[in-house]
Amino acid sequence: MNATNTTAGTDEALLREIATALVDLSRLRAVPNPVYPARVQNSYNRLVLHCLRNGVEPPGSVPELARWARERPLSGWPLKLPADARHASYRLSDPETRLPSQLCLEWEVSAADPAAEMFENEVIHEALATCRAARNPGAYTAFRTLLTTRPVLTGAELALLGGDPECGMLLHSVLKRCYEPVPASYLMDGAGWQCGRCRCLMIPLVDSGHRCELDRCRRDGTGAGGKPIRADNGGLFQLSRPLRMFVTSPGLAETDLQAALRRRFGITAEMWPNFDAYDLRVPLPDGRHWAVDVKDRVNPALLARTLTPFRSDPPYDRAFLVVPHYRFRENEAYGRQFRRHVPVDLAGRIELLDDRAFLRLVRNEIAIRPERAATPIEGDDHA
Repeated sequence: MNATNTTAGTDEALLREIATALVDLSRLRAVPNPVYPARVQNSYNRLVLHCLRNGVEPPGSVPELARWARERPLSGWPLKLPADARHASYRLSDPETRLPSQLCLEWEVSAADPAAEMFENEVIHEALATCRAARNPGAYTAFRTLLTTRPVLTGAELALLGGDPECGMLLHSVLKRCYEPVPASYLMDGAGWQCGRCRCLMIPLVDSGHRCELDRCRRDGTGAGGKPIRADNGGLFQLSRPLRMFVTSPGLAETDLQAALRRRFGITAEMWPNFDAYDLRVPLPDGRHWAVDVKDRVNPALLARTLTPFRSDPPYDRAFLVVPHYRFRENEAYGRQFRRHVPVDLAGRIELLDDRAFLRLVRNEIAIRPERAATPIEGDDHA
């Protein structure tokens, strides 16, 4: 490894530490006094030392570091990062909500384990193990559907899940770990405001209005038309932020794709077959099956590094990784950057497509009737 690659690797490690520190800061319920948690302080100290060694004025404090995260794209940080990590829109914190961005959470995930997604994988694996032991794949499917469609629950609704025959009776202890009390920062006059698309709670802005946390809702405007929700005597709960980012958000993209296949082609894709071997099993009229995993990630390099082979049961003929089209629209090099970082043993085995391209491929494969082929695909941002 040459010196340039070594430096880039060292700077990537520092970026992971900074991302983890910013997420830790966001979880603090009060400003620490007199010192910050060790992981936050250590990452700040490392950044200051890095700046001084490189002749750059460092942030003067931890709050100044947080301001850097809001105001500076990664291209403006004194870090030698690969070109695909320095997109002009890449910021570690949202300037309006002041919360860590999805990109920041992706770097935090990379810091913990390049093949895992931390907390959300822990609870998903626990749910999988429980459902497998009970030989109940339907309970796992109901669990994933719940996390996708009901990211916010009142205290009474959360309690009632314990008696739900679909998944709650089997997975109630897991579900209680998934949901956490809604902090005051999400509430205004005692009420939260749910996004019209994803149903997650939006963040009240300083001036007026609300802003959804999920990238897709903000970018395509589908978060408009939400509704307020108030706590009952048991309080108000929402999925933990990692679950909202890495389960609810791609879960919506998965169900959007399933609905588009049914609506346009009459294909009923199976969701999360055989305890989540992959996300969708798509049956074609000639008897072949395609396996699909759906991801909604900011950074294609980090996505490629975490790619793992699909399980072979149930069997499939081709494997696809499908990403919402808007990610390719925002970063025209998304596909090229992904392919540069994909593990050698998976290159060519899993095909990366955006959702529109995947639907066009399905249309071409099944020799669709002309009148059905006229159904719009190119202009449909929602797959």
